[in-house]
Amino acid sequence: LQLVESGGGLVQPGGSLRLSCTGSELLLDRHVIGWFRQAPGKEREAVSCLGTSGGRTNFADSVKGRFTLSRDNAKNTVYLQMDMLKPAATGVYYCARASTLCSASLPILTEYYDPWGPGTQVTLSS
Repeated sequence: LQLVESGGGLVQPGGSLRLSCTGSELLLDRHVIGWFRQAPGKEREAVSCLGTSGGRTNFADSVKGRFTLSRDNAKNTVYLQMDMLKPAATGVYYCARASTLCSASLPILTEYYDPWGPGTQVTLSS
């Protein structure tokens, strides 16, 4: 399975972006997908995850209410809609497949995610 992210770019604070994660062998009814970001000089942190057919999601507290997830099974694509972006959102965004469940009651831990896409850069600038 190879994943590829897209949709990053330069946006002003308060703006929106929609990131995509796709893969030719991505099966959204079987694969849990997570989103992570890595700011310059910082460790990679979890942003959100999307469960399989049940559609369970989880979001980091810092993005709750502003980020949403959706999927297009026919296109093997997961979307991360990011609204009301803040300067702290700057970084490289990665998607990855999980070997565990996605649930609002479970932490999103990087060690349970593999493979990873190459990432897409999101830059907040006024």
